Amino acid sequence: MKITHLFGLLGKNIGYSFSKGYFAEKFKSLNLNNYDYVNFDISLIEEFPAIIKQHPNLKGMNVTIPYKEAVMPYLDKISKKAERIGAVNTIKFTRKGKLKGYNSDYYGFKKSLEPLLEPHHKKALILGTGGASKGVAFALEELGILYTFVSREASGESIGYNLVNATTFDNHQIVINCTPLGTSPNVDAFPPIPYEYFSPKHIAHDLIYNPEETIFLKKAKKYEAKTKNGLEMLRYQAEKSWKIWNK
Repeated sequence: MKITHLFGLLGKNIGYSFSKGYFAEKFKSLNLNNYDYVNFDISLIEEFPAIIKQHPNLKGMNVTIPYKEAVMPYLDKISKKAERIGAVNTIKFTRKGKLKGYNSDYYGFKKSLEPLLEPHHKKALILGTGGASKGVAFALEELGILYTFVSREASGESIGYNLVNATTFDNHQIVINCTPLGTSPNVDAFPPIPYEYFSPKHIAHDLIYNPEETIFLKKAKKYEAKTKNGLEMLRYQAEKSWKIWNK
């Protein structure tokens, strides 16, 4: 059967991708036999225009590490929220052949975090400053939660890992890993923070879903923090992407 509706994931080293399997199941359950979802694994963002030319049946794409920011100059339009966030993870191909960028990451993260929140969860540490962290920051703003970015090198926007201490943990009751540290196959990696300062009043949220429990989550759980991986967030953002493509 001819594929009339093609969707895909744009990223680098994405053989592990959740999205391909998720949408394959979705198309099957809806009897959409002429729909397909593929991985566009490219080493440089400059290869993106060629993909569009080679696949005229493309209707929508998801975007993952490391292209959530780099893809933006290639788009014809960007939604107001994605513009404010500064990152795109969903692209819709309009009937006029234009490319419009959206961000469904922030929505997925917000829906995933909300059930864990208690009144004392007022501030968050965001580990990493890449495209994913921007959607997380936007979601926290919508929830009225203050946040501090942490990165390898301190800047005007972030503090260095070396400055994270007991006081930092006292002041920030949510810690979110937005780095790729710990993603399969490099499962032994983890962000360099003092895990002994986690407590039962903390939430440790990892955007990684493969492996199911990263070392970051294991270490936080050891000190009785509430933990959550990125799978639920991914499901929520995938459903949001599906709505965007079909609206």
